[in-house]
Amino acid sequence: MAYQEVAKDILAHVGGRENIASLVHCATRLRFKLKNHKNADAEALKKNPGVIMVVESGGQFQVVIGNHVHDVYNAVRAAAGLTDESEPSLQVTGEKASIFGKLIDIVSAIFTPFLGVMAASGILKGVLALAVVCGWLSTDSGTYKLWFAASDALFYFFPLVLGYTAGKKFGGNPFLTMAIGGALTHPVVLQAFEATSQVGAVHENFLGIPITFINYSSSVIPIIFAAWVSCWLEKQFNKRLPSAVRNFFTPLFCLAITVPLTFLLIGPAATWLSQSLAHGYQAIYTFAPWLAGGFMGAVWQICVIFGLHWGLVPLMINNLSVLGYDTMVPLLLPAVMGQVGATLGVLLRTRDKKLKVLAGSAVTAGIFGITEPAVYGVTLPNRRPFIFGCVAGAVGGVIVGYCQTSVFSFGLVSVFTFSQIIPSTGVDMSVWGAILGTGLAFTLACVTTFIAGLPRSEVATETVIVQPTENDILAPMSGTVLAMDQVPDSTFASGLLGEGAAIIPLTGRVIAPFHGEVASLFQTRHAIGLLSDSGIEVLIHIGIDTVKLNGQHFTTHVKVGDKIKPGDLLIEFDRQAILDAGYDLSTPVIISNSDEYTAVTRFTNELSIESGMPFLTVSR
Repeated sequence: MAYQEVAKDILAHVGGRENIASLVHCATRLRFKLKNHKNADAEALKKNPGVIMVVESGGQFQVVIGNHVHDVYNAVRAAAGLTDESEPSLQVTGEKASIFGKLIDIVSAIFTPFLGVMAASGILKGVLALAVVCGWLSTDSGTYKLWFAASDALFYFFPLVLGYTAGKKFGGNPFLTMAIGGALTHPVVLQAFEATSQVGAVHENFLGIPITFINYSSSVIPIIFAAWVSCWLEKQFNKRLPSAVRNFFTPLFCLAITVPLTFLLIGPAATWLSQSLAHGYQAIYTFAPWLAGGFMGAVWQICVIFGLHWGLVPLMINNLSVLGYDTMVPLLLPAVMGQVGATLGVLLRTRDKKLKVLAGSAVTAGIFGITEPAVYGVTLPNRRPFIFGCVAGAVGGVIVGYCQTSVFSFGLVSVFTFSQIIPSTGVDMSVWGAILGTGLAFTLACVTTFIAGLPRSEVATETVIVQPTENDILAPMSGTVLAMDQVPDSTFASGLLGEGAAIIPLTGRVIAPFHGEVASLFQTRHAIGLLSDSGIEVLIHIGIDTVKLNGQHFTTHVKVGDKIKPGDLLIEFDRQAILDAGYDLSTPVIISNSDEYTAVTRFTNELSIESGMPFLTVSR
């Protein structure tokens, strides 16, 4: 499905352009702030093949897309007519969100626009650290200096970038708040900070008030608070100033007031808060790092499911800014790779071709830090693999926490994180601890999922297809065999439609029982008529009264007139969904022209049968 079609469907089911208050995207999902959540239809949107999952959490309507989220985001903006200028002015008039929900919304809106660049910068920093440790590059070389500048620029000038995105989120002029961020990192300010740091230096004043100069490069919290103050002032001035002068007087007053206020009050207070958060987290972590590792390894993916993990991202970045390192990101490696390992276990075990394809692509995405396809598409729907992944993540997290592993640059938790945990002194026990803990989580999740992660009927054993004679009909599905008179439908049980037998399926697949062709296919896809090369007419009717589903939960892989051979996939159906809808899945396999034969008999009286094995035979 083209991105434009997916976008139109998403726009229709979020309540249209008029229901969108704001829209941002992170690595895998669109994050809508809706005016009224009651106007959105999450269940309908989940049916779109271009949508992995829909989550309503943290005051947001989150549509999980996967790796193509940016393309779909652009398509939605184009379809809705959203622009950078129009989005901030949209106001939410629906239900009030909780304080926690507002926090998640603010954090995601401020950080998601540059998430990809932030991840790339962190990876490049990690690769440079690896190159220096291995002796491939010298820190004095021009090559290193240019790449280091490229990797460090975003983090060094964080106040400018955050000033822009925070200004947009708070509904103000983003260029005005970006200018405030620029003031925090201006060379004059940095020179004053270095000068006042010297022993015996004379402190400077602003209108007689002492100024506390702080190095705000790479800082996070001060500019966010300053941006909020500036946006609040901007709204107040715009209300009171004449329209003829507000375009330049409002920015003038905001700059003249907010910048000094930031250096005198907001900055020092926010810096104190930043340091308190960093040192507070570090105190908790130091008390029992192995316990912190086990906890984060177990619950991280649960937080990801609801989109709540964004609440911890500023803390990770703040740790790097204040401490120069962060110990939280390494704890998440086992959690991520645990789900990847569980997905690999499903890939190796399942015989469902669609699930194999989905699991294969999800493993690849997960290695690079994108776990939503694995979680929503593979492990969570099958329950046990998700649980095994979380348990394995906890076990691996204990090891990583015990070794007190740290990262020295920020990025998405992925295979590249290993390069970001290498200290300047070279590879040490903390690095090996991360490798051991993550490897154990991956292996444990994969093995346990392979052994016990799927129901027996879903395991990866190849279907054995016996070549039938001209009088044989193979079993079109695996399951429990019923005599026709035991089918809970009088029409089938009476034999009016023909003789045969029924199967209660264990899997959601119907295969061809002989060489022949597709004679008929019901529009509702719940039944199919086949004609063998020897003239046997067979009707396979999936379930009782399933015509009422009107094709829902059924997928056909053939059309009328197609030639078939034993084992060809004819129809797939969602077995559990049909049962949950209250339907009996007894599936009659009827010889429609049985009156042309002297007898129709079963090959065996066994109560169960595997698809592709001899099932019925006719006597001429």
